[in-house]
Amino acid sequence: MKSTFLSHKQLFENPLPLFRVIGREAQVSDLALITIADDGFTLSGKSVNYYLSGDDCADRFGRDGECFNCAVRPALLLEPGDEKLLSQIREVGDVVTAELGTFPYVILDTSLREMAEKQYQEGTLRKTGTSYTIAGEKRDVYRLGAKQIVRVPVTEENVSGYVQLSDGSVANSAEEIFLEVRPIRWYYDEVNKLLISGRALFSGLDREAAAAYLSEGFIEELLAEDDKEIASADSGASYHIEEHDELDMIRAFVKADIPVFIHGLTGDGKSDRVKEIDPDVLDIELVNETPETINGRAVYNETTDEIIDIKPVWLVKLERLCEDGDLHILFFDELTNATKQTQAVIFKIVLERFVNNRWPLPENARIVAAGNDRAESSVAHDLAEPLFGRFAHIYIRTTVENWMPWAVRKRINPYVMEFLANNDLYLRTAFTGTEGYADPRRWEMVSRVLDSSDNDFSLIEPIVGRDAAEAFIRFFRAQEEMADLVKYTDEEIARLTVARKYQIAQQCLYAASAKPKEAEELVERLGAEFAAWFRYVLERKNESKWVK
Repeated sequence: MKSTFLSHKQLFENPLPLFRVIGREAQVSDLALITIADDGFTLSGKSVNYYLSGDDCADRFGRDGECFNCAVRPALLLEPGDEKLLSQIREVGDVVTAELGTFPYVILDTSLREMAEKQYQEGTLRKTGTSYTIAGEKRDVYRLGAKQIVRVPVTEENVSGYVQLSDGSVANSAEEIFLEVRPIRWYYDEVNKLLISGRALFSGLDREAAAAYLSEGFIEELLAEDDKEIASADSGASYHIEEHDELDMIRAFVKADIPVFIHGLTGDGKSDRVKEIDPDVLDIELVNETPETINGRAVYNETTDEIIDIKPVWLVKLERLCEDGDLHILFFDELTNATKQTQAVIFKIVLERFVNNRWPLPENARIVAAGNDRAESSVAHDLAEPLFGRFAHIYIRTTVENWMPWAVRKRINPYVMEFLANNDLYLRTAFTGTEGYADPRRWEMVSRVLDSSDNDFSLIEPIVGRDAAEAFIRFFRAQEEMADLVKYTDEEIARLTVARKYQIAQQCLYAASAKPKEAEELVERLGAEFAAWFRYVLERKNESKWVK
C-alpha cells in the first residue's frame, strides 16, 4: 500500500469516473480546520484548498489553480492483498466506499470535552502508547472511556481569531482541543485499485513536509489499530461487529437490562428517543425532585405510635405501568442537574434496584437516564464516578438527515422541513444569551407557532434569532421562482446524496401545481422516503396559505 497525492491528470485532464459523480471539492475535517492557516479565502463553506502531486493543487471550489494554505487529501494505491484490509464496503449506484484505518479528524462530542480536559489537567487521562503526527509533531493518544482522543492546538494563523467546527461549536486561536480517533471512510476505485479520502484530513504542513509524512509515517499510524482487529478476525473468534444507530443501541441495552445514560446537546431529542422505544415511559425530571420525593416519605402514626414509610408516587405509577408484563422504561431525566444528594439516591436505585432499601423495582422495569454537561448548564454537576460507572453511555447527535424522518412522523410544519433540508447549518446555531438561537427542539417550537398562526414568518425571530429568521424568509422568497424540473437518469438518481434528494423533492413541490404528473413521477423515482416527505409537505401546504 502506498500513500500519495492525487495527480492533476486524475482530477482534471482525464478525471477518474468517480469525480464525475462526487465532484472535485474536498470536504474539510475538524483537524484540517484547526491546523490550516486561514487567510479569509482558504475555506468555502465546508470545502478547502488541497494539494495535488507535483506543484499543482485544487482550490476550495474544486477548480484547477494556484493555491496557498492547502490541506492534505490523501489517496492510497492498493497493492495485491490489500483489499482484505478493507471493511464496511458499501455500493450506492456507481459509488463504492470502504473503511480503512483510523485518524483523529473529528471534534470530541461536547458532552465529553469538560471531562477530558479535567482528567488531562489532573494527569489521570490514560495514554494508549500510540500517537499521531499532527502538523509535524507527535501527539499522544489518550483513552477516555471507550473513546480514543488526541489533544491538538488550534492554529494562531486565523484571520477571524476562531474556527467554527462541524458540530457548530467554536474553537479560539491558540486554544487546545480534543479530537476523537475515528475510522476513515474512503471512496474506492476498484478498477484503479485506489482509495480516495472524501475529506481533506489534515493541514499545517507545506507540500514537501506533507509528501514526506504521506510516504513515511501516515500509513503506519493509519493502520495501527486495524492490525489488532484483523488478528481477531483471522483467529476464528465467534463474535460479530455490526453498525447500530443510536436508537438501536439504546434498545439493545434496555433489552439486556443494562442502565443507559444518554448524552447529547440541548434540544437533541434525548427524551424523544426514549419515547420511541417505550411510548408509556415514566419520565422523572430530577431537577424538580429531592431525596424525599424519590425515596418516599416517613410519617408518624399517632394511633400505633409508629413511623410509617409511604411509597413515592412515581413508584406506584411504575408498578401499575408494569402490570402488563411488557418492558417499561423508568427515565431519570436531567440527572446531571440533580443535586449530589439526589444523585446519591439514584445511585442506590440503579445499583440495587430497590427504593429506600425496601421496595423493589418491577422486574420488567428498565432504567434510562439523560443529562446535559456543565458546558451547557450552569447548574449541572459532574456524575460521581461510581454512578457514572453503572451506566452504558450513548452519545447522540441530531443531524438534518436523521431528524427528517422523525419530523414527518411528528407532522412538523412543511416550511420548517423544506428550509432545513436545504440549509442544514441552521439546524443548530450558537447560544449568545441575547437573542433566540436554533436547535432541533426550537425548530419544533417554530413549527408549532407557524401552525397556529397560518404560517406567519414574522414570529420566527424570537425563537431562533434574527440571522436564522432572515435566512428562512430569503430562502422561500427565492424558491418561489423554482418551477423547472431537471431530467435525471436512473444512474444519476442512484448517485444522489440524501440531502440532494430532499432538495429535488422540494423542487418538485414548487412544480407540482404546474406539472403535477412530472413532479409526482420524479419524486417517486427518488425513493419511498422522499415520496412520503413530498406528499406530506404538499398536503400540509395545501391546508393553509403562507403569510409573507
